[in-house]
Amino acid sequence: MKTRIAGWLALALALVPLAAATAAAAASSSAGAYDIARCGNTSGRILLTFDDWAYNDPYRATRVGTYLRDRQVRAAFFLVNEFAEDYPDIVTTLRQQGHWVANHTYAHRQLTSLSDDEVSEEIGNGVRSHVLRPPYGDFGEREESIPGSLGYRLCTWTVDTLDWEADESGYRGVSGIRSLVRQAPYTDKYGGVILGHLDYHFPDALPGLIEDLSADGFQPCLNDGPVGEAMPHPLDCD
Repeated sequence: MKTRIAGWLALALALVPLAAATAAAAASSSAGAYDIARCGNTSGRILLTFDDWAYNDPYRATRVGTYLRDRQVRAAFFLVNEFAEDYPDIVTTLRQQGHWVANHTYAHRQLTSLSDDEVSEEIGNGVRSHVLRPPYGDFGEREESIPGSLGYRLCTWTVDTLDWEADESGYRGVSGIRSLVRQAPYTDKYGGVILGHLDYHFPDALPGLIEDLSADGFQPCLNDGPVGEAMPHPLDCD
């Protein structure tokens, strides 16, 4: 009997951090509040996001979009419009596939190093939407205020896959990306936003990544059909 009680006690103590983490995540996504790092995601589901551009293979974006749509997953693509403007069909196709396409500026310049007019120009010439992801996730009060005056909310992330990091063997691979996401704190994944890039190995990691998240009790945003220019607040994830 003592052994059984000790086992129950150990189980109860193990569940305490999980319950606390769930409560903390829910509190950080309270109704009506806009959390920049969560991009308005109050669903508890995870939003997968893709930045920049697949420079040597532009239609990698729509192939990724097809794969995710077939898995009933809705993602967000933050495209650099210097390249996307030459492929308007990619933006249209992604939205028809049920994915949000949003502004990552025109030329991916660091907004904090630009003048007010240059910041406005970078945003104004970006992919038209209602949400902006500042390049490098770098922003301050000014870089939040100027987009706000242009009708934009900022959107960063809670989990960075660091897929752009490289060593002597090349960019971070699929196993490294999956490991990093598995090790991310519960509160960063519950109702969180995962950042990856179209031009590295994040797209290759998607099948295993989705399996890992599911095994840990997390679900990605649900894709229920085509979307328009706007990413709503709160996000339509479930």
